[in-house]
Amino acid sequence: MPNLKDLKVRINSVKSTQKITSAMKMVAAAKLRRAQDAAEQARPYAKSMERMIVTLAGNVVPGSGPKLLSGTGKDESYLIVVATADRGLCGGFNSNIVRAARRKITELENAGKKVALLTVGRKAKDQLRRTHSKLIVKSVENLARTTIGFEQADTIARELIHRFDEGEFDTCLMFYNRFQSAMTQIVTEQQLIPAKVPELSGDEDKGGASAKALYEYEPDEEGILSALLPRNVATQVFTALLENSASEHGARMTAMDSATRNAGEMIDKLTLTYNRTRQAYITKELIEIISGAEAL
Repeated sequence: MPNLKDLKVRINSVKSTQKITSAMKMVAAAKLRRAQDAAEQARPYAKSMERMIVTLAGNVVPGSGPKLLSGTGKDESYLIVVATADRGLCGGFNSNIVRAARRKITELENAGKKVALLTVGRKAKDQLRRTHSKLIVKSVENLARTTIGFEQADTIARELIHRFDEGEFDTCLMFYNRFQSAMTQIVTEQQLIPAKVPELSGDEDKGGASAKALYEYEPDEEGILSALLPRNVATQVFTALLENSASEHGARMTAMDSATRNAGEMIDKLTLTYNRTRQAYITKELIEIISGAEAL
């Protein structure tokens, strides 16, 4: 039979944990609103820049143009940027990103490609260090301690472009979580370098054709692309960091809400067990008293 004191201590412990998870849920909910607004406001800018690059790239001879657009002409080495959070307690947010990155690493290595890793966030470094420590060339941490700004993304982008110019890789991919809702985050693989120019849809194609007819670029398209493409890398990194931040807070809010409800259910079960055990002790003592009285 369980000890009443032990049950009481455990109930108090679970109640304390419930208060902590409830507080963390409220903090995450407050941060989520700001992070979600920032992520949603950054999307139109990133989309407009992508549309501009598509229009400019359409006027450049294939295979020519800036190196950030045309690439190195090889497909032998990859740099994978894995962006996670610095803290845990957010469900499968971090592990889902790392799992997708590991699958990509395995796929590339099986194809005979050379792979290097650049981690953003302490959790990415900690998890990948267990299996791919030799591949990590740089780690960036503690971005979320302050409000994520464009300067932080620009620093990472400059690092990527510098390594690309030094010939350390041919293609750069980034893994992060795209925010959809507080309960849903989509693990996203995005190519940063060279710039991946998507095909235009019907409406966008018409817009691109009209833009080509209405605008004359000064300097020429290649000159504009040379200035715009580094900015585009920083914009993509910045957008990914904002999406990651919103996804992290959403995942933490959901995880803490689930933990709070689980703690409540555990408290109910422990309280029921405590009451039953206490009643059993009382019944046993009454039986002993009555038996003793009858014996006299």
